[in-house]
Amino acid sequence: MTVSEQFERSVILDGYNRVQSDLRRILEHASTADLRRKSAGTKWTNEQLLFHMVFGFVIVAALRNLIRTVTILPPVFGCTLARVLNAGTIPFDWVNYLGSRYAALVFNRQRMAGKLERVLASLARHLTAEDQETLERSMAFPARWDPFFKETMSLLQTYQYPINHYDFHRKQLSLNNLQ
Repeated sequence: MTVSEQFERSVILDGYNRVQSDLRRILEHASTADLRRKSAGTKWTNEQLLFHMVFGFVIVAALRNLIRTVTILPPVFGCTLARVLNAGTIPFDWVNYLGSRYAALVFNRQRMAGKLERVLASLARHLTAEDQETLERSMAFPARWDPFFKETMSLLQTYQYPINHYDFHRKQLSLNNLQ
């Protein structure tokens, strides 16, 4: 493994650790009123938005398996899949909204940090074990689904994605004294 390859992984792993610490701090210090308050710029409460931020990491586990599978198929398969998913953006947006809204009832402040901790431990194990060739595999993505999805993304970029997603939404939280 080259120094740049180690650096890329270490930047992502550092990001995972930073996010985990940040979420724990938020959940430890936020009042019930803080979590029930509407977030800034979304239709979610702060607690629902926090779950959505955590879910960004959960989805990477599925995406990493999808990338590993799709990249062994002819490229037209991945392009077709991305086009079909992009065509379903409106239903996806509703599922994304309602899913985060109702999932936060289960993965609330008591369970959210534990969920993130388990997911990050798994992602870190996989990221550390991946060889460079696998990390460079890329496929077409449904770029309309998320502003951080590119038309084509590598597995390495996919491991980085939820950090960018978290940081973006972190600015939308309307928490007193926790910014």
